[in-house]
Amino acid sequence: MFNTVSGKKIAILGFAFKKDTGDTRETPAIDVCKGLLGDQARLSIYDPQVTEDQIQRDLTMNKFDWDHPIHLQPMSPTSVKQVSVAWDAYAATKDAHAMCILTEWDEFKTLDYRRIFDNMQKPAFVFDGRNVMDVEMLREIGFIVYSIGKPLDPWL
Repeated sequence: MFNTVSGKKIAILGFAFKKDTGDTRETPAIDVCKGLLGDQARLSIYDPQVTEDQIQRDLTMNKFDWDHPIHLQPMSPTSVKQVSVAWDAYAATKDAHAMCILTEWDEFKTLDYRRIFDNMQKPAFVFDGRNVMDVEMLREIGFIVYSIGKPLDPWL
């Protein structure tokens, strides 16, 4: 992404550690999001089962604190201001520079990616962290795609 994500909006699709659950314990999404936040990205997160309170709590806790009773205490008002939680994938990706697919929700396979592409900043990047996307279809639409374990996008 031109060597920086600072100030860029990154859509996070999926926050739970696996599909069909709202469980966020040990989800890689926490580390990915904290890394992006550390680089001053703005995040728009959508997960069909994880609440905004849970996302904010996970992003404000130190690693492994979820295993302690403090996790059950109310969150302090110092929520992460670079993070917004969206009600659907289309809202999360609107005006985003990139989207990261971090949970393999079935609904992500059937989204209207042409619509998403049309509403994103260009060039539009996709980072498929679960290898669930049809990479060739995304590239035909115009996305620059990074997918774990697959060849780099020829655009690069």
